[in-house]
Amino acid sequence: MADAAPTGTSPEGGDAAPQQRMARELGWYASFSVAFGFVSIATGIFTAYGSVLSTSGPRGIWAWPITVIGQLSIALVFGALAARIPISGYSYQWVSRIVGPVWGWIMGWISFAFLGVVLVAVDYTIASTILPELFQYVGTVQNAWVITAVVVLLQALLVASSTRTTHRVNNVAVTVQLIGMIALTVLLFAVGAATGKLDFGHLFDTATVPAHGYYALGGATHAGPFALAFLLGAFTIVGFESAANLAEETKDPARVIPKAMVQAVISLGVLGFLFLIAVTAAAGRIHGVGESATPVATVITGVLGSVVGKILLVLVVISIFSCGLVITLSGTRLVYAMSRDERFPGWSLLRRIHGRTQTPLNASVFMLLIAQIILAVFSRSTDALFELFSAGTLLPALIYAGTVAMYVAKRRSLPASQGFSLGRWETPVLIVATVWLAYELLIFRDASFRAPWIYVLVLFAIGAAYFAGLLARRGRAGLTMPDMADVDRALDDAGTTTAQPAEGTAR
Repeated sequence: MADAAPTGTSPEGGDAAPQQRMARELGWYASFSVAFGFVSIATGIFTAYGSVLSTSGPRGIWAWPITVIGQLSIALVFGALAARIPISGYSYQWVSRIVGPVWGWIMGWISFAFLGVVLVAVDYTIASTILPELFQYVGTVQNAWVITAVVVLLQALLVASSTRTTHRVNNVAVTVQLIGMIALTVLLFAVGAATGKLDFGHLFDTATVPAHGYYALGGATHAGPFALAFLLGAFTIVGFESAANLAEETKDPARVIPKAMVQAVISLGVLGFLFLIAVTAAAGRIHGVGESATPVATVITGVLGSVVGKILLVLVVISIFSCGLVITLSGTRLVYAMSRDERFPGWSLLRRIHGRTQTPLNASVFMLLIAQIILAVFSRSTDALFELFSAGTLLPALIYAGTVAMYVAKRRSLPASQGFSLGRWETPVLIVATVWLAYELLIFRDASFRAPWIYVLVLFAIGAAYFAGLLARRGRAGLTMPDMADVDRALDDAGTTTAQPAEGTAR
């Protein structure tokens, strides 16, 4: 870890306290693994596939490739920003420095809320859908709560103990996931074809969902069946920006991070769609899939047999654990970044780097406590997985929409990039991203998303109360972000050519 060095002035007007820096030791594969591990198609599909079957039928999987295109356009915009402002905190840092600290803080708080709820959603998937099928026991709200709490604790301990070890574990887990998902998809196609258990006509079936009005947009308080199917991809293909949250620990971040994010979205999009086709084609000839609480696990066991099926389910558990690990890591870095700027509750404790572990230990413990609180809130709900999945889809949509809107408004005044640029594709990419995000957010008018909206509004109220106190104590002028020269310093530390701020860049 680099020696602590004073930078700038404090919001109170005096000299700033020395700021600590974490070691810059991550390469391309580590960055790719973070993006790939957070997205985790195994996690997203195992979590949300049952909801798609019930709301949209098997035909709903055709919303996936459209969603991938929409999310890829967002990844490209995020890549352009990461190449210009390679600092931990991603959207919080970008919006704070380009638009202003008030909007930046709002974006940071939404990001924090998302990471807290999606961590619980991911780990709850292990307890509620995979382990009951793997060990053949009856899953209940009580045992799912206990198992999830233990998994969250293990991930927090690993993140707090060592960043290097965390990345080694994640790199191995991502490699296992990549090999395992490819093997699983190939085996489903091969064994399913050999045993006559593939029905490709099932891919276009609506099952119990009425075919009439299937593609309708819906009304004021409900979305159409096909529209609801987009949530599978929207829940799964998120978190690629977590690579940008580790920018200060990545070598040559302006070049490495955009590449890692885009490659993660493309590879996961293609592999995920092939897996969905294999599972859905087989689901038409496997008894009990429609009634199963774990339809993907039921299909795998039905096609490949119990022994092979359970081996592959173990690989899925590893993949999901890796996803939760990356989310914990990303949440810890966001809390640390906001605390370093004295913007987060308890910032004086949460911005500290532990001398022995060289990790933001206090921030790791804080994320653990937040996850346990969120888990307790949802622990008595019989529909906890759907509510967590819905909130974990709504929040990133809000983050992406706010960040893309900022890019559209301020792209002419951004600092120059030395690593990645959209070039002549900027306008088409922004059009696709804007249309996609507007459509996605409209889906959440459906009455079934009432609980996630309540969760979001409660968290917003808590954040608003704290931020009002922050403004009262310091005033707006006291929230000025560090000068854009810090961005140049970050690029210099990464070994790239210094990028000069453009005219009119916000400070």
